[in-house]
Amino acid sequence: MTDFTLSTDAEGIATITWDVKGKSMNVLSLEGWDDLDACVTEALADDAVKGIVITSGKPDSFAGGMDLNVIAKMKDSAGDDPARGLMDGLMRSHAILRKIERAGMDPKTLKGGKPVACVLPGTALGIGLEIPLACHRIFAADNPKAKIGLPEIMVGIFPGMGGTTRLARKLGAMGASPFLLEGKLSDPQKAKAAGLIDEVSDDPMADARAWVLSAKDADLVKPWDQKGYKMPGGAPYHPAGFMTFVGASAMVNGKTQGVYPAAKALLNAVYEGALVPFDTALKIEARWFTHVLMNPSSEAMIRSLFINKEALEKGANRPDVPDQKVKKVGILGAGMMGAGIAYVSANAGIEVVLIDREQAAADKGKGYSEGILDKGMKRKKVTAEKKAEVLGRINATTELEALSDCDLIVEAVFEDVGVKAEMTKKVEAVVGPDCIFATNTSTLPITELAKASERPEQFIGIHFFSPVDKMLLVEIIKGKQTGDRAVAKALDYVRQIRKTPIVVNDARFFYANRCIIPYINEGIRMVGEGVNPVLIENAAKLLGFPLGPLQLVDETSIDLGVKIAKATRAAMGDAYPDSAVDEVLFAFADAGRLGRKSNAGFYDYDESGKRQNLWSELGTRYPLAEEQPDLHEVQNRLMFAQVLEAVRALEEDVLLDIREGDVGAILGWGFAPWSGGPFSWLDMVGAAWAVETTEALTAKHGKRFETPALLRKLAAEDEGFYAAARAAAA
Repeated sequence: MTDFTLSTDAEGIATITWDVKGKSMNVLSLEGWDDLDACVTEALADDAVKGIVITSGKPDSFAGGMDLNVIAKMKDSAGDDPARGLMDGLMRSHAILRKIERAGMDPKTLKGGKPVACVLPGTALGIGLEIPLACHRIFAADNPKAKIGLPEIMVGIFPGMGGTTRLARKLGAMGASPFLLEGKLSDPQKAKAAGLIDEVSDDPMADARAWVLSAKDADLVKPWDQKGYKMPGGAPYHPAGFMTFVGASAMVNGKTQGVYPAAKALLNAVYEGALVPFDTALKIEARWFTHVLMNPSSEAMIRSLFINKEALEKGANRPDVPDQKVKKVGILGAGMMGAGIAYVSANAGIEVVLIDREQAAADKGKGYSEGILDKGMKRKKVTAEKKAEVLGRINATTELEALSDCDLIVEAVFEDVGVKAEMTKKVEAVVGPDCIFATNTSTLPITELAKASERPEQFIGIHFFSPVDKMLLVEIIKGKQTGDRAVAKALDYVRQIRKTPIVVNDARFFYANRCIIPYINEGIRMVGEGVNPVLIENAAKLLGFPLGPLQLVDETSIDLGVKIAKATRAAMGDAYPDSAVDEVLFAFADAGRLGRKSNAGFYDYDESGKRQNLWSELGTRYPLAEEQPDLHEVQNRLMFAQVLEAVRALEEDVLLDIREGDVGAILGWGFAPWSGGPFSWLDMVGAAWAVETTEALTAKHGKRFETPALLRKLAAEDEGFYAAARAAAA
């Protein structure tokens, strides 16, 4: 069975159809490359063939890209000299696409080639666009749902099968940058306007066939193969081109802080490739792509952001119980969290009952959905019909009886055990005996809250992150008595609303907050020690964190931090470790500097709430120490404050799967995505170095940096977390 098949008709048109069996969308495998090469070679050698059309056997798509499972294993399968093996393999792929591009034409006269058209029925991503870019003309169906582009940069690589070189030469460095450096995706009409494709048609196959039969020699020669070709916008040695590349370099380093190797490698490939002939440029692209594949960051990003994420979304850790698809969800509390949960549920096609004490509050919660939909209409992403449909699914009311036929309840009321217990009892008296009750809490123990339930096996935690409509992660927390059906219900619901779930056992702060609170606290602690706040914030950003710890506490609100600190101190008593943090945090709260919500925190804000610089009086309140720590010491404190908690969560069986630990860290609080997550990062730096570093941090800064026994064990055995997990699975 082959992925590409060839058929030739009476008019002399050879049609190469890409159709991977058992897949809803085509993805390219190593075997697929061989199939494509064989079909192209046969069509070019057949004198009866006048031209070629490459298309898809899938009715609504051309291809979703290269199989990332294959890319993830390319380095390991490249032999004893992986860099050479990768480079050789990439050049073989380039040769196949170059064969399509030259199509048998005479290398000197550039005549005698066979026209090759590509027909895109719908979505064309990654290699699904790189193959068309090597063809002579691209025809796309007028399918507004289709997405066309090169999103590789989003998973830590870049278009390495000629897409980088061809698109840069076709559009110029400036024109290609949104598609290469940002992974921008476009519908067919916008793709044509941008120059990614050539035609948008109601019948692209008919138009492609007509073009193939009428194409002349001159129609087949790509601009970069023509004599006198000049790069649009100017090559690097041209004044305009020089300024473009200077600006691009500054932009890439500004956005990535130098920690994402793919973006820098891509820019190098474009810059160096623009200085040489096209075939040499392809070699340069292959060299830089090999460089990225050899970097552990790309392997970690692909594993966490694609392979592991997809596995979790497909129910990798779902209990073996029948389908638990949610038909009607009741949401208790129409505040910001409840309103957000109502929106994502209704938008996913689920009927929603949104409850609050006052009708005005319930209506306001429903209005939150209307606001999001109105913004979508302004961007022409949402139709009036879609808006009416989504809002029609939300019943905003004060009547608990409206919950009677719900099969899932999500409670999002005030973070108070008594209030939640009261609502649990009232709602369980109304709903059916099979209804699952979920509480959305970020800190309160699920097992404790389940004591108010008559059916604790049907009681579970579903922790959403704010804002719900934008955050991808949902943390599902099992109490001590939570049953498998409740877990399955939560997982199936999260899949319905198109989020990524992780499942953890009940413990203080669960998993995400358990790791993120120490990160914030370490930053605040350093302010109290006299470490320069600018150093703290920039050290975090140079690690690839989207927000420094001080900015993050401003965003989440300082009074929330105070509330969590007081509750934690009450629970832990003399074992409470963060008194030094509280001295700083409580002082800010007492001064009314509560963060962004009050336009005053560790940062200053203007009247519109826009963040300005760090608070001008910060240095006066907390004078800088005469001797400032080394950048790497600050970074190690911020990094290990989080990753050690992740390891402890795994040791204590709070975290059940390192895949969930890595994916949850990146999606939940933006943990250095380039690293693949805390466990991938520890594998990257090595357990031995981690033990050595934590011992030094413990000696200087205290017990919070003590090395977990599991980390010591891996260091002694010279093993990584993923290797240990594979061995355990085997």
